[in-house]
Amino acid sequence: MRSAPARTAAALAVAALLTSCSSGGGGDAPETPEGVPAAQACGGFAKDAAATAALDAVLGGDRFEDNLSKPEKALTALRADAAAPWADSYRPQPVTYCGLLPAEGGVKDLKIQVNAVKEAPAVDPRLADRATYFTAGLRAYSSSSLGKLYFTCRLKAPAHEIVVETSVRGPADVPETDRAQRTRLITLANAAARDVAAKLGCEGDELGARVPPPVAMSS
Repeated sequence: MRSAPARTAAALAVAALLTSCSSGGGGDAPETPEGVPAAQACGGFAKDAAATAALDAVLGGDRFEDNLSKPEKALTALRADAAAPWADSYRPQPVTYCGLLPAEGGVKDLKIQVNAVKEAPAVDPRLADRATYFTAGLRAYSSSSLGKLYFTCRLKAPAHEIVVETSVRGPADVPETDRAQRTRLITLANAAARDVAAKLGCEGDELGARVPPPVAMSS
């Protein structure tokens, strides 16, 4: 018969083995994935299939981490702009509505900023070789690294109508000739603009749910 010290040592050895197995030390336990999917990023602005696909393609992954997003500050600033008296010198500063990085790391990033402007810009023929115009809001166009979309937001009195500029800055290493990237950026701009308009309660924003189609250069 084994002595009491021997039985105690055996019991401790078994307990240690059980503890190591239950702690996942063997690497069998699944790891919790980092970041969130596109449908949940920045409050879920990219939850529709087209926007989700665009976000995945732009950042080269399917899970993302926040990068200094300030959605409430952006919305508060737009409400204040709608209530403020406008003058030629009034230049509201853009606020980052959504900033994202791929969860797996890397140098790519995406930044969506919004601010009020006096009016949407006219079509600029000089952009013909470097940008594509799209049918969305008052004006929408995109290069391979920067997309801009302007839409009207009418809020309840005493606020006045404003024009909201939505800017999407994507990775800078995409070739200028990549027209598919232009469509992706404007798709994200449209999705973010619709999200902003819904949260503000804008009327007459002229934004559609579908991917904005390209248009020929016109004034």
